[in-house]
This record gives sequence, structure tokens and C-alpha cells, in this order.
Amino acid sequence: MKKPLVIVAFILAACGLWAGNFYWHNLRGSGPAFKPPPRDIAEIPPTARSPGVGPLIDPAAIPLQLPKGFAINIFARHLQGARVLALDPEGNLLVSLTSQGQVVALPDKHESGVAEAPVTVLAALNHPHGLAFGPEKPPRLYVAETDKVSAYDYDAEQLKAEHPRKIADLPPGGRHFTRTLLFLPPPHEHRLLISVGSDCNVCVEKDWRYAKILAQDVNGGGHLETYASGLRNAVFLAPHPLTRHVWATEMGRDFLGDDLPPDEINLIMPGADYGWPWCYGKRVHDDQFDPRGTHREFCKETIPSFIDIPAHSAPLGLAFFPAAWPPEFRYHLLVALHGSWNRTVPTGYKVVRYKLDAAGNYLGVEDFITGWLTAEGALGRPVDILIKDNGDMFISDDKAGVVYRVVYKNKKGY
Repeated sequence: MKKPLVIVAFILAACGLWAGNFYWHNLRGSGPAFKPPPRDIAEIPPTARSPGVGPLIDPAAIPLQLPKGFAINIFARHLQGARVLALDPEGNLLVSLTSQGQVVALPDKHESGVAEAPVTVLAALNHPHGLAFGPEKPPRLYVAETDKVSAYDYDAEQLKAEHPRKIADLPPGGRHFTRTLLFLPPPHEHRLLISVGSDCNVCVEKDWRYAKILAQDVNGGGHLETYASGLRNAVFLAPHPLTRHVWATEMGRDFLGDDLPPDEINLIMPGADYGWPWCYGKRVHDDQFDPRGTHREFCKETIPSFIDIPAHSAPLGLAFFPAAWPPEFRYHLLVALHGSWNRTVPTGYKVVRYKLDAAGNYLGVEDFITGWLTAEGALGRPVDILIKDNGDMFISDDKAGVVYRVVYKNKKGY
């Protein structure tokens, strides 16, 4: 009897050592992502009010650091799981509450800078994420759930969506269950892009719809087809204001260490392959997944990343500054870095500004909003960014359950 017990004890000890080693090398920096915030950022009250700007938060009262000339306030709170932002035809802000199965509107009829009570537009959905208003007159509201995309008749006065019509079937959940939407700019405004992440960390997918950006013509019975492939999880999409090319953020695979592979910003081209699962970044072959090198030559034919982002930063929402902004910001790109879990030293948890010229050429990067990550944990995790034509900026935060409003206080020239 003793020998089997010794064997069992040895196996348990070996499993414990393996688990401890795995935790130490992959998960010991995961606390900010999964632990509750050390304080509720939504409970910090506004301490000033400026005409035309609204309620502001004293920088000394909130630990978020912004560039000189910018101010921030909590636009809406009690929004657990706040993810994708969209503007309806009347200028009301909508947000998907993915973990709650809801889409809510955040009206600010008096333009006070703080939303009134949230209005539930849709409920009992399957992890709704992507939101987009279509090219119809009046526009319909398109909502991406995990397993489908539906179009709704939308009443901007009553903030109601009804009469859903399913336009696309999508693959079920998996590792990445969010789906994101973007209508292409004119003259292809009836073509809807649907981003579907991979079903795994790194694998060869069995369902052709995973790890791709799909496309469908919503103007009369178009079939779902591949728009771009080899994209592990291109969570958010945005068109460049001048070139109209689609840009996407993409999360790289896990468990290659703290610094590999890079997360990415990609320029999405129809029919292109971006390499996953065989390669990452600037055509770097994944030797761990493909130890025999069967796809090493394939990697040379893929589209390299446009900008590499530090590994595990988890880039999500991206938005270009509009043309009305002062020259030092015009056409630059903001990206929300949701923050790492698979890194021994946490990274991300901030909004960064990528400096670009008018043609979209990369010039450099600098932090735009920091302070969510503290020694005690993460106060929040930025998700999506929406910038209105008047310069007002909104940022969703699914950890703190809020939407922030950021304004440029020197509005001269707008």
C-alpha cells in the first residue's frame, strides 16, 4: 500500500511544482486585471464647472494624468462591463454592456457634460459587443452578439430598438467571444465588416469564420465572406479620416514570455493574410507553435504589423483625432490599452497617442492618459474611444463600470 501512496504523493508534488512554476512565469502579474479596484473611481465627485465644458474633476482628486489643457469627468456610472461606444443619429451616446447582455443609451439632452439616467435600448442578449448605425435612411442599429449580427429599427426620440432581423450567423463563443462591427466608408457604405477572434490561444481553426475579419453586404442578401485573415483577435476597427483605410488593433498570443509576441496595429487590406497562427509581428515565425518550420516561407508572404505594441498590453479601442483639432493633434491616433494579465510585471492600463502625419505614416508614441494602474491594483481598464466632431471624447471602462468624458479646455478654433 505504501508504494501507491508514494507514487500519488510524487505526482501531486510534481503537479504542484509545475503549477507554481506556471503561475510564477505567467500569472503573478495578473492581479490588476482580475482583482476588484482598490477604490471606486466613480465616487470621486466633480469639483469644478466650466461654461461650455461641464463638470470637471480636480486633477488632485483623481489619479488620472492627462496632457496639459485637457480635463476629465465621469460622464456616466453604474455601467458594469461597458464596452463599445456609438453615437445615434441624434447624438445620443450608446454603449454595449457585454457582461450584462444589454445595450443602453446615455442621453445628455441639456449638454451638461453628465449623462442622465441610462435608458435600456436592448436586453437579454448574448454578450452584445459591436454597435453600428447603418447607411439606411433612417439608419438601423446593427448589434453583434457572440453568435449573430442583427439589424433593428431604431427610434432616436424614444431610444428604442425593435423588429430585429438577423443578417449573419457567427460561430459560437470560444476563447474570444466578442464581435465588432464597422461599416466601410463610401462608396462601400453598405459593406459591413465583422471582426471575429480566434477560438483558442494558438491553433488551426476548424471553423473558417474564426480569426478573421468577415464582410457582408447588408443591401440585399449578401453572403458572409472573408475580408482579411490571420488575425488572432482584431477587437476594434476604425477608418483613417483621410486615406479611409481600415486600421485594427490586434492582441497577440499568450505564454511566450513577458515580451513576446508584440500586440499590433494593422492596416487592413481586402484579401490579405496577417499570419496567425504561424507568425506574428513583422513576419516573425512562431517557432514554438510550428517547431518544424512548415510555414516559415508562408510567413514571408503575410502582411507585417504596421506598429508593434508591447506584448500583453491588450490594445482595444482606437480613434483618430478629427480635422478640427489643433495641428499638434490632428490625425493622430489614440489607442486604449486594456492592460495585461499574462505578464509578470503588468503593462498597459492607459491610453496612448500615436503620432502620425496626414498620410498615416508613423512618427512616434507617447502616453495620453495614465494612472489607472496603481501599486494597490487597477482602478479601471479603458476599452473604447469615441471622439465627436466637436472634440468631446468618450472612453468606456469595463472594470470601473463608467464612461469618461475628456475635453480640450482651449476650444478656440473649434
